Parts: sequence; C-alpha cells; structure tokens
Amino acid sequence: MQALLQDVAMRAGRYLQELAQRKVAPDPAAVAALDALDGELSDVPLDPHALIERLDRYGSPATMAEAGPRFFGFVMGGALPAALAADWLAAAWDQNTGLYNITPTTARLEQAALRWLLDLLGLPAGAAGAFVTGATVANFVSLAAARHRVLERAGWNVEADGLFGAPPITVVVGAEAHPTVIKALGLLGLGRNRVVRVPVDAQGRLRVDAIPALTTPAIVCAQVGNVNTGACDAVAQIRARVGGDAWLHVDGAFGLWARVAPTRAALVAGIETADSWATDAHKWLNVPYDCGLAFVRDPLALSASMAITAEYLPTDSVYRNPSDFTPELSRRARGVAVWAALQSLGRSGVSEMIERNCRQARRFAEALAASGFEILNDVALNQVLVSFGDAARTRRVIEALQAEGTCWCGGTVWQGRSAMRISVCSWATSDDDVERSIDAMRRVAAG
Repeated sequence: MQALLQDVAMRAGRYLQELAQRKVAPDPAAVAALDALDGELSDVPLDPHALIERLDRYGSPATMAEAGPRFFGFVMGGALPAALAADWLAAAWDQNTGLYNITPTTARLEQAALRWLLDLLGLPAGAAGAFVTGATVANFVSLAAARHRVLERAGWNVEADGLFGAPPITVVVGAEAHPTVIKALGLLGLGRNRVVRVPVDAQGRLRVDAIPALTTPAIVCAQVGNVNTGACDAVAQIRARVGGDAWLHVDGAFGLWARVAPTRAALVAGIETADSWATDAHKWLNVPYDCGLAFVRDPLALSASMAITAEYLPTDSVYRNPSDFTPELSRRARGVAVWAALQSLGRSGVSEMIERNCRQARRFAEALAASGFEILNDVALNQVLVSFGDAARTRRVIEALQAEGTCWCGGTVWQGRSAMRISVCSWATSDDDVERSIDAMRRVAAG
C-alpha cells in the first residue's frame, strides 16, 4: 500500500507541476487515446501499480487543466495545497462522516470549520450548516428547511404528510435565478414552472420594486453573484420588501465570498438578514471537488427536514451528528479540506485571495476595453463578459482561444448578446497569468 501511494503522490505532483506550462485544453489526440481505458472488464485482477500507470499515461494528458492558473471557463477554483493534502489524508482515513460517536475526528473538524465560516461570512452565530456536494444540493437543503418551516407555520407537517393537500407555497425568484435553484425547487415538489419570476435590471439583479405582495406561506430566493455578470441582488432591500414572514433564501454559490473582501463587501450588504444561504467551497475557497455548503438560521428547521434515526444508529452525542443536517447518511468527510484551507489561509489570506481575483477581473476588462472590445457588464466581482463583435465573430474568437491553449474561456449569451465569459477564481492565478492571457486574447482576436 505504501509503495502504491508514493507512486500516486509522485505522479500527482508531476501533473500539478506541469499544469502551468501545458495547454489548458487537452490535445484531441490525448482525448482520442482514452479508448485505452475503455473496453471489457478484465476477468482476472490487475496489478494496482500497472493500472495506476495506465490511468496516468492515458488519463492525465486528457484532462482539462481546471486546477491550473489560466482556466477561466467557469467559476471553478483550483485546490489549495493544504486543502488537497488534507483531502488525501481524509481519503486514507476513509471515515463515513455521519455520526460523531463513530467518526469523532472528522465530525469535530466539520463543526469547527462551520463555526469559522459563519464568523468569516458574517452570518448568525447560531445558524446550522451542512457539507454537501455543491450549490445544487446546498440550495436543495436550504429550501427543504424553508419548505418545512413555512408549512409548519401553516399547520402542516410536510415530512410526515407530503405535499398532497398541503397549503400552496408562493415561491419568488429573479428572472436570472441560477438553474440549480430551479432544479432544487423541482426536486422538492415546489415546481419549476409555477414559481413567480421577477424581472431583473441590466446587470441581472432582481428588481425589488417588482416583487409582488405576498401571502404566507412564501419563499423568496435572492442571488449574490450572477453567473454571467457577478451582480448581486439587494438582499437588505428584498428583506424589507417581503417582511419577516416570508422565508428569504440567498443563492451565493460564489458571490457569498464577497463578504470577506473589504472592497466588495458592500455588494452583499444585508445577507445576514436572510434565513438560509447556499455556497460552494470548491469555487472561491479553492478546495477539491466536491464541497458545497448550506447554512440555515434556524437549526431546528434544517434538522427537521434532514435528520434520520434508527435503533442501530448511535445518535446520542454531546456533539452534532452531521447526518442530522444533510440528505446523506453515508458520505465522505468534506469538511476536512475546508478546515485545512481556512487554517492555511487565515482570515487575511481568504480576504486577499478574493480581493486579488476581483482586481484581476478588472484588469481583464480594462485591457480588453482598451483594445477596442466591448465589455458587457459592470465588473462587480470576478466575472467579465466581452464581445468581439457580432455573435459569429465572438464564437470564432472563443474557439480559436480554446485551441491556442494559453487560457480557456467559454461562451455565453447575455440578454441577447453573445459574449466570452472570463471567470477568475483560482488561488493559483498570478498577475503574470492574467497578462499572458490578455496577450493571447488580443492575438487571437486580431488573427
């Protein structure tokens, strides 16, 4: 076992070391060679060293360099060194982090990390939290707690009696709500199409004045960090508009981290007035996949919608049982990497990382605008939308840039305009990486 893990560590270290020099997108020939990993299952056991060598030989070259410093295609951070190392150790521990009495180390690490996160993000100290796969499930968990509480106030036990015959819930979202919120509403039986969609402004912010008068039970979903523009809804104003009876949820998959950046914190003013929050640690906190976070002001609402018990489970504990707050009973110890990331960065390091990425995004926008290209958004956070002309030319530039390999950006359509989207959220992105990428964009666009 030790020799095998040392082999893997050597191969992984070499892979990470080469990321900054290689093309971001894999070579088509490397992707085609993945056929070597397919085929029929062997009838006999294979030597672990041989299969790891094969996996590295064919798999590593065919990966997208998402962990590298010049991947700007989606809001995806790389893995901080301490977070990656801690994640490896947690994998070796192989703890099913559901019950404190069974896995005290990982349960305590998660409890500490949640407490630090509430403090760092300025959320209510008594709120409960859950480590989940990502923002999709974080939104699901938060909205499950919302569904429980608003129906309980109406005299209905949704966990026991389901939604058949339940009082109808009014659900309000902005027209730019992320698809993961809509998916979560569908999974919860609240409907993808029956929601009230409120119009947005030119940056994608929900128009507070357009929120209709609400009758209870009601759930309102706000957003901080539009996936295209980075714009943030005015949460404090939304709370004032809807009052205290409606449950206010904030989808902050990456925008919630603006809270720790002094120059950006005003964008998310008032988020502490909400009832629940969803974010990703594998985005701007830069921990390995997968790691999402759900926070709920009312711990009883969260545990009522998620808790599980059985005679064979040792649930009595002086510390929290993670399985009381997550959909899964069995799951990996996601909080270990978060604990390590927060410890390795400290409060100042988290703040500096967010500030640096925001500054780098502004540099992209300023340089591309100076080159004659149109920036379609106000660069509030880490997102930049750039048009190189009409839709066809913009698509050609994006495809050529992806093939050129210096960096990788994706395309989008923003309020009818085709654009290239630049998402800056990696701890590894240096100012030199930004300048190299700008030069590549100019060169490709001029070609």
